[in-house]
Amino acid sequence: MNEEMICSDKIFYFISGLPRSGSTLLSSILNQNPRFYSGPSSPVVPVMLTLENNFSNNELFVGYPKPEQAKKIISSVLPQFYSDRSEPVIFDKNRSWTIRMEYITGYFDIEPKVICPVRDTAEILTSFISMIRRNPFEIDGKINFIDESLIKNNIPLTDDNRCEFIASSSGVLGESAEGLKKALMDGHDRCLHFVEYQDLINNSKETMEKIYEFLEEEPFKHTFDNIENKTPVNDSKVYGFSDMHEVRSEIKSTSLNPHEVLSKSILEKCEDTEFWRVIEDYESEE
Repeated sequence: MNEEMICSDKIFYFISGLPRSGSTLLSSILNQNPRFYSGPSSPVVPVMLTLENNFSNNELFVGYPKPEQAKKIISSVLPQFYSDRSEPVIFDKNRSWTIRMEYITGYFDIEPKVICPVRDTAEILTSFISMIRRNPFEIDGKINFIDESLIKNNIPLTDDNRCEFIASSSGVLGESAEGLKKALMDGHDRCLHFVEYQDLINNSKETMEKIYEFLEEEPFKHTFDNIENKTPVNDSKVYGFSDMHEVRSEIKSTSLNPHEVLSKSILEKCEDTEFWRVIEDYESEE
């Protein structure tokens, strides 16, 4: 590890997967380990991208470039963002990491280890639609971010339209899925560890053990009946939902059956879209 690029007293891992796939639950479990800190989604990636673009497009920098100094400034964002944490192991969570894998190697000079929570497409869409249905149309004057986007584009507020938008290239699921595909296509499959939502719920102990093996961290005995989200987000203010990152104290699935929520046409579009399982099946045969 290059000490000039990153704080030598901390180890950084990353969480970057699909929405509604248990990343908040996973972070809450990881935080039971006193050596670990895993917070809510962070602004580290977009801040780094903004800095990078500002340097590249700044006429003063172009006129007299100092690339090594710019690199040090951009590299400092991650360790400085967590300079208030005493834990030696940090998990930074943002679904854009899979799109920017080169940031991890290029700016931090470390081998990427990215945990990727994933889930059936139909279950993800069902989770979003269920959340929309149980939340008021406006919370503290804010409309949920999905309906807000549909309204801006003059698209009728139907569940099918919501699903189409969520799964589109500009939607939260579509963007995340494309990020995972890019990481795989760029040859980073060995740096990614997929965590299936149903495995996290139904086989919690074994799933956590596999995560520790992937990270090459010392095993830790986690408990799964007294879980607490120690880093709650103001979901109403940010997303227009009151319970987007709510975590129950005991692990159990309360999800509705997709066939009871989604239309037939949406269910058909969800079939065979779990592309990461093809990669895992191939690796298990090697």
